[in-house]
Formats: sequence, structure tokens, C-alpha cells
Amino acid sequence: MRDEDVLPRDVDPGKASVARMYDAMLGGEHNFAIDREAVAAFTAIDPQVRTLARANRAFLGRAVRFLVDAGVRQFIDLGSGIPTQGNVHEVAQAGAPGARVVYVDNDPVAVAHSEALLADNADATIVSADIRRPADVLSSPGVRKLIDFEQPVAVLMITILHFITREEAPAGIVAAFRDALPEGSWLALTHATDEDRPDTAAAVGQLYRDRATSPVTARSHDEIASLFDGFDLVEPGLVHVPLWRPDRQEDVPENPSQYWVYAGVGRKSR
Repeated sequence: MRDEDVLPRDVDPGKASVARMYDAMLGGEHNFAIDREAVAAFTAIDPQVRTLARANRAFLGRAVRFLVDAGVRQFIDLGSGIPTQGNVHEVAQAGAPGARVVYVDNDPVAVAHSEALLADNADATIVSADIRRPADVLSSPGVRKLIDFEQPVAVLMITILHFITREEAPAGIVAAFRDALPEGSWLALTHATDEDRPDTAAAVGQLYRDRATSPVTARSHDEIASLFDGFDLVEPGLVHVPLWRPDRQEDVPENPSQYWVYAGVGRKSR
């Protein structure tokens, strides 16, 4: 969406959007000048930001394939963002035709493009909702139509929880979704950390506070690991994003901590 003269309803033209910034990082076209300017500022702080975004997206694909192989046929993708290559329903349904996927986002651009993409897919839908209100997500018609909570469900929280502040209680949000899931369900997440490059994390956090609609709260390894309370992490545990079950050894960088995002997948144990 390069025409900034036609803005969707409820879009603040003076603020960059997390979803649209991520789209710009991945080379998409559903973003505005304000988003591209913010990404340029982000790149000045960390020149490999686009590489990090691609590594995060690649993890999503690997995680979904792993979950399909583990027998999962239902997915809820929270903070799903703007559709791009390798969407959850594409990966899941390639491995298991008929797999059901509910995307959840509160960005009007992400919702509009998801609705268009999914118009002819009876097994996937988009729900316009805020993950900070789990009850609204779980009770939405889209979720209730496609998701059977008597069967295992995979909840995906990919680069979304670091946009939840301490006051908004990210652990409580995760727990609300966990408690709605049957035993044998799954959680996959990625989350920015401030341990490896604290100066970079602080600068990025300030950038998002100044320019974007959502601030960033980077967290430590232990804080991120605690979000898996009630889930058993599968190997290799909570690791830097390119280290989680890479497809090829050459995909592993010399210094994984330069990718200052942790990734993990866990199975509900209680």
C-alpha cells in the first residue's frame, strides 16, 4: 500500500505501525512512508534489522512445520501482522490439508489484507481483536467457528509480547490463553532480549516510543523463559532465533547473539 492518500479507518498517519514496519522490513509493499522512515531509523541503529526480520519469519515456518509433524491441526496466530510469503495457513495446509488457522490482529491494514487473502479459504480467518484482552479473542466468532478446544491447539506469539508492557502483564496474557487450551497444546513465541546488546535494545525501545504506535519492552532470557510457565520447552529450548532447529547448518551465523531475539516452542503440561 504505497498510496498514503487513502488511509484505512482508525489509522494514525503520524505514527508508524508495528505491523506495517515489519512488512517493510520483509520487503513488502503494504506500508506507508512513516513506516519506511521508522525502519530506516531502526536500520541506522542495527544494520542487520532486515536480516533479523527474515530470520524471525524463517523460525515461524520451521515451528509450524514442526507442529504439523507433531500432529497439530489448529493454530491461533496472535499479532499475525500483514500477510506475506510463508503465512501460517500456507505452511500448515501444505503439510496437512484442512488445517485450521485463525489470525488475530488489531491493525486495520493487517486485517484488511488478511480478509482479502483468506476470502476463499474456508479453513482460515482473521479476527480483529487485541491480544491484551484474551477473553475477547477466545470468544470471537472466528475462533469459535474454526477452533475445537477439545483438540490440541498451537498458539503462536511471534514478536508480539515485547510490545506488551510490564503493566499490561504479559505473563497473565499467556496464562489466559494457556488455561483455555487442552493438555497437549502448544505455544511458540519469539521475543526481543536486552541481554546481548543492551544499548541497541534501549535505542530501539526509544525509537518505537517516539515513532510507533506500540512501545518495545525487551526482556532477559529468564523473563522470556518464564512466559512458558505450564509448557515444557522442546529441544533446543529457548535459544537465539537462528539456532532453533535450523534447516541447514550454514543458516547458523557465527555470532547468534547478534540476533537479539529468543525463540522457543513448548507443549502444555498442565
